[in-house]
Amino acid sequence: MDLAREVYALTSGFPNDERYGLTSQLRRAAVSVPSNIAEGSARGGLREFIQFMYIARGSMSELDTQLRLADDFGFCDSGRALENVEALFALLGGLITAQRNRADSLQAAKLPTDRPRSGRLSPQ
Repeated sequence: MDLAREVYALTSGFPNDERYGLTSQLRRAAVSVPSNIAEGSARGGLREFIQFMYIARGSMSELDTQLRLADDFGFCDSGRALENVEALFALLGGLITAQRNRADSLQAAKLPTDRPRSGRLSPQ
């Protein structure tokens, strides 16, 4: 949520004619990141949580692109915000990997290989 606050502060100095353009897109992407993580964690299923983290990562990629454009257009110096986006992108990637590994472990524990799918033991 700190990143969203940072983006709101950064975009407050953008030109007024960008209010419905880049300002709005940056703010939406910034708010989308924690919102998707929160929604995914509230869904209850690990696979859904992972899916929402991927969506949050997509929003971070949008944010990265839009910050670079804002910098190129001379609206701001987005260096610090970009560093934060890159750091959070890496953290989110690590969390996704950890949760995927956890999901794979849980799935492997549910499917024993010594039993047929019917649940009956096979004659030996």
